[in-house]
Amino acid sequence: MGPYRRLFGRYGSRGAVRAVAVILVGLHASQAAAGEKRYGPGVTDTEIKIGNTSPYSGPASAFSMVAKTEEAYFRKINAEGGINGRRIVFLSYDDAYSPPKTVEQTRRLVESDEVLLVFNALGTAANSAVQKYLNARKVPQLFVSSGAAKWNDPQNFPWTMGFTPSYETEGYIYARYVLRERPTARIAIFFQNDDFGKDYLRGIRKALGDKAASMIVADVSEPTIDSHLVKLKATGADVLFDIATPKSAAQAIKKVSELGWKPLQFLSYVSASIGSVIKPAGFEHAQGLISAAYFKDPNDLAWTDDSGLKELNQFLDGYFPGADRSDTLIVNGYNTAQGLVYLLKQCGNDLTRENVMRQAAQLKDVELGMLLPGIRLNTSPDDFAPVKQWQLMRFEGANWHLFGDVMSGETKN
Repeated sequence: MGPYRRLFGRYGSRGAVRAVAVILVGLHASQAAAGEKRYGPGVTDTEIKIGNTSPYSGPASAFSMVAKTEEAYFRKINAEGGINGRRIVFLSYDDAYSPPKTVEQTRRLVESDEVLLVFNALGTAANSAVQKYLNARKVPQLFVSSGAAKWNDPQNFPWTMGFTPSYETEGYIYARYVLRERPTARIAIFFQNDDFGKDYLRGIRKALGDKAASMIVADVSEPTIDSHLVKLKATGADVLFDIATPKSAAQAIKKVSELGWKPLQFLSYVSASIGSVIKPAGFEHAQGLISAAYFKDPNDLAWTDDSGLKELNQFLDGYFPGADRSDTLIVNGYNTAQGLVYLLKQCGNDLTRENVMRQAAQLKDVELGMLLPGIRLNTSPDDFAPVKQWQLMRFEGANWHLFGDVMSGETKN
């Protein structure tokens, strides 16, 4: 009654009634505004259109397992009622890992299909080819499926956000391990000559510092794998960084073994899948390989009783029963799909492109069932890198085994 007494004293009884009415009208107006539906392109009361490009054909077709898993997960979400009653319409087109094709398909998604956002499109070169276009059109380029450091640049590209820890931080962690374990190593680097490979090189050189010139004896990016691996072996290197996409990585692992070369070999995490890389290369050729992870490997017996893995398997049983569960690319798709569902739910009824990015820039300690313990999603308006940590792992027998502590690979520019 305190506020109302003050109103009566100031306005008299009739004036106070009018003042209270004005206040109540204001409250109702603000409540209506708070609950008002605001939609961007691709959104209605019943659906949310999400766009994606993936290499269902071409040299990186193994990566299409990510998008296939996402499609299955969105079917699960739709069967359970969707996002606040709206079903996800997932439009995923083949770009064959070809940037010109990515441009064509992305324009189709934005200009013809009118999707709300482009989600988890795959490949560094492919996403680079459409980054300026999507930012100019103010279309979220969300959770880019590439670890390039360039996706964390909110000042210049406020509509682009990555997901995984960057390739640069991964290379940094590998090189720090080499410095500690083999300070006199002779290092050879086999890399893909684009932003993907160059980010790794940058991280490796940062970690080695002044020693980079003496420790790195060769780095090559020739198109013929066999010939350049022969050249790298001839340098006498006892450490090899294998920075390649799955098909090339599998060929390289096998060729190194056939050459009788036994370097300490590091494999980029994007090619650490047992199903699409290690099996084709041959388990016998992969023993002792070192890579890194930020999520749980379903092939690791350490997670047998883990609740996150149980939920993943239940999902696969119901919506993707034919999937090769040894393929860790499934976990990539599962994590990012879960992240998107969380984000869209946070948007409530304000499903505009602006609010999608606003919510994406304020993720706080978001837990996903298949992230490693201690790793959570965190972003801010100045930090568009949701995941920033890694843990090293070694291939032994038929599985990867984690070792050491979860480490931050952040580097200072």
